[in-house]
Amino acid sequence: MSQSPERMNDTETASEPLIEAHDVTRSYGGVAVLQDASVAFSPGLTVVIGPNGSGKSTLLGTLVGRIPPVSGEVRRHGPAVDGRVGYLPQDVPFRDTFTARETVAFYGRLIGAGNEVDDALAGVGLADAGDRRVDALSGGMRRLLGIAVATLGDPPVVVLDEPTSGLDPGMRERAFAAAGERAGEGTAVVVSTHDLELAGTYADHVVALHRGRVAAAGPIERLLADHGADDLTGVYRSIVGATPVREGPSSATDEGADADSPPADEDAEPEPTNGEDDTAVHVPGVSDR
Repeated sequence: MSQSPERMNDTETASEPLIEAHDVTRSYGGVAVLQDASVAFSPGLTVVIGPNGSGKSTLLGTLVGRIPPVSGEVRRHGPAVDGRVGYLPQDVPFRDTFTARETVAFYGRLIGAGNEVDDALAGVGLADAGDRRVDALSGGMRRLLGIAVATLGDPPVVVLDEPTSGLDPGMRERAFAAAGERAGEGTAVVVSTHDLELAGTYADHVVALHRGRVAAAGPIERLLADHGADDLTGVYRSIVGATPVREGPSSATDEGADADSPPADEDAEPEPTNGEDDTAVHVPGVSDR
């Protein structure tokens, strides 16, 4: 039976959602990775948390149109109906020989935002790195560059898939600060992460996934109260029954070994099968329906 999406705010004065997943299911090889997910995203910073394999990347992929659901649909509202959704995937195909400025300018021209290059770089703390080639940037700086590209053109919705994975503490803080600043400007920013400490500091709303389902969703204060928790780690333990993976300055694909966490993440999902086409434009920051 169809259900209404979990709203990120439940007060009468809450902002209306800009994008929502409605009864979304996605499976691979007959195995459901995301099941009947219904959740709505309003302006502000929403973090999507959950163990490896819980469906985080799949949910974000369906929001931007990169992963077509088997059933259900994604709905856009207000300025998001015709607006571009900014998107940072986990694997960013930047050209190593481009400078940071050339990279942002290239994607900016694709969406008519070529005059925003310097502001975009400054917004993520890369104003002094504009002339450095991509292959000379650290992994953290490349992720920040991806955030700069994803936010070009002031899209009403920005989706960032694990933007802090593999980064050192300083870079993680900078990435969340950039996302939080964008959210403070009326944008619906959706971030998947394992960094519960920073998520708890910057998030307005939380979506917790477990075993492919939306286990909890709402304003962070409400989830803390509902689960009798002092912080997001407590909420995570209440829902999952395990200690969360801790992010560190390892590679973007090595999220650490946690005995309580499933060994595989949905990041390694196979390409769509059964004749389905992955029709999203596969460049960071550009995702049109």
